[in-house]
Amino acid sequence: MRRAWLLAVLFLFQCRPAGAADSAAGSTLDWHGSVLANYASRLGTTRHNKPPSGDFLLGEERLQLQLSGTAPGGGAGYFTKTDFLRDETTAASAVDVREAYLTYAKGSLDFRIGRQIHTWGVGDLLFINDLFPKNYAALFSGRPMEYLKTGAGSLKASVYSDKTSLDIIAIPVFEPDQFPTSQSFFLFDPFSQVTNRVEARPRHDLGNAELAARLYRPIMGFDAALYAYHGFFRTPSMEPDSITAPSKLTIVYPRLAVYGASLQGNAAGGVVSFEAGYYDSRQDRGGTDPLIPNSQTRFLAGYQRSPWTDFTAGLQYYGEYMQNYNRYAASFPAGLPKQDRLRQLLTLRLTQFLKYQTWKLSLFSFWSPTDKDFYLIPEAACHVTDELTATVGANVFGGASNNTFMGQLDKNDNLYLSMRYEF
Repeated sequence: MRRAWLLAVLFLFQCRPAGAADSAAGSTLDWHGSVLANYASRLGTTRHNKPPSGDFLLGEERLQLQLSGTAPGGGAGYFTKTDFLRDETTAASAVDVREAYLTYAKGSLDFRIGRQIHTWGVGDLLFINDLFPKNYAALFSGRPMEYLKTGAGSLKASVYSDKTSLDIIAIPVFEPDQFPTSQSFFLFDPFSQVTNRVEARPRHDLGNAELAARLYRPIMGFDAALYAYHGFFRTPSMEPDSITAPSKLTIVYPRLAVYGASLQGNAAGGVVSFEAGYYDSRQDRGGTDPLIPNSQTRFLAGYQRSPWTDFTAGLQYYGEYMQNYNRYAASFPAGLPKQDRLRQLLTLRLTQFLKYQTWKLSLFSFWSPTDKDFYLIPEAACHVTDELTATVGANVFGGASNNTFMGQLDKNDNLYLSMRYEF
């Protein structure tokens, strides 16, 4: 790892400043980076039965380098974003290649190949048709919001026009979402006594390649889009070898297809958003296998408005309606918590800028009236200088039960602090 840091430093000195151009060759080279220190400490827990990480959920320093450029003629280019990090909780160092891809553009066509981050849909921290990899452990432990999304090795082809545009994405190697583990979080596990666990990811072959498409265009002043996805659930399912006395668990990712739409635009003095998607659980369309998620219809409606200068408020309503619920309930093992037919969730985002926008105060909250749990993210950020930003915030979880998504994280409240210097 020391060699990696040395190479990063040499890279800084050998590259030209951002925006440098080689007029003779007709190529360009741009680079910049940042240094980030990020720490999160657990709040209000006893000293008994702690996860192995102890009081600290997060303690790391990162050097991030971004490099981009175009070839002579401007048709081809490249982009890389790499983090060199030190994890103080595990005393380990690593290199995290966030993105690294090649681009080619000609006329109305655009191609990208390599590791890249994709973002679709209109939800604010709610994802229906955005079915690309995410890191929820990063979100729950106070990393900057950009670390919620992770890259995937993929090929993206885009066709643009004044009327309608199309994106097609192919992902040959499946990557699951990343969730907190028992190494650092208190979690609800109905099979906690089973230590023999095996992960069975989809095989790396052409038949298991993920495909996603988005067709979008403006309609009467609104941004409208249609979506389609063919791949797998990124949230794992657990398959025990026996329901009554399991000795082995297999972690699987069932097959999934999603068809959806979104609409967003100015209305009612603010910005309104709508999004929906039908989740076709391809391995259990009848809904009789309790170990595989049932098909669902997911939807959201959002409204955002700025009632006064430098203040914004946004509200979202989100729902998940399970298909074939009676079959699900009849086949579900006794003693384990069942899902609701309709799971509901409300979110609220409040943002206030102060002192010529050098201070940013924000609150994001999740609250589920069906699960009876919540998740709060209060945060304050200060631009000390144009290059240096200091941020302090908290992740606060709660719920009436420890087996709901946010309720199980009740003992993981944490306070986080980050300092970021950009160059």
